Amino acid sequence: MHSEISIIGLFMQASILVKLVMLILLSMSVISWAMMLNRRKQFNYAQKSSGRFEKQFWSGVDLNKLYQECNARSDRLMGMEQIFHSGFKEYARLHKSGQREPDTILDSTYRSMRVSFSRELEELENQLPMLATIGSISPYIGLFGTVWGIMSAFIALGNVQQATLSMVAPGIAEALIATAMGLFAAIPAVIGYNRFTTRLARIENHYANFMEEFYGILYRQVNNQTRSES
Repeated sequence: MHSEISIIGLFMQASILVKLVMLILLSMSVISWAMMLNRRKQFNYAQKSSGRFEKQFWSGVDLNKLYQECNARSDRLMGMEQIFHSGFKEYARLHKSGQREPDTILDSTYRSMRVSFSRELEELENQLPMLATIGSISPYIGLFGTVWGIMSAFIALGNVQQATLSMVAPGIAEALIATAMGLFAAIPAVIGYNRFTTRLARIENHYANFMEEFYGILYRQVNNQTRSES
């Protein structure tokens, strides 16, 4: 391929607006890949952390001891550990304050877990809307660059006496690169968004199941204590 019809050569020959469109699309592609790598790291860590904690939780360990271990590193908790820590912290606080009404204890504990549950999901959802935006608007930005480039090429043809294919081909080719770059930015972003939303749904279901199971344990514990005191 000759240098004058290479991608770099066509980019250098493009108009300022088309160049700007290409640079924007290239930036969006880099940003989307950076976000996908970051989300992948976060999701992997969340799943591994939850797997380790759940194994420890169901090993029969004393919940007070487990809470103390979590409390010692409360600034580094995430996911299932954070949900457990928030719930048990509220449960212990109410018991310490002398609260003996089962419904009050359980409702307040569940609300604390629910707040942590929402915050953990919100943290995982971070950057996904931006990824969806890049995937949806990139083709249109590329199409805008293509339309502008082709329009400029045909306007230039109007200033010559005899138009040939060799005169219009470079202008059209450089314009079409904008569409290609739009697809180059959009396709990975859409695939990444769909993949991460699927993983998020699984994690959300996992967290919700744990929260209900933990609530069931506290429910039985509170009711057993109420019966023994009565």
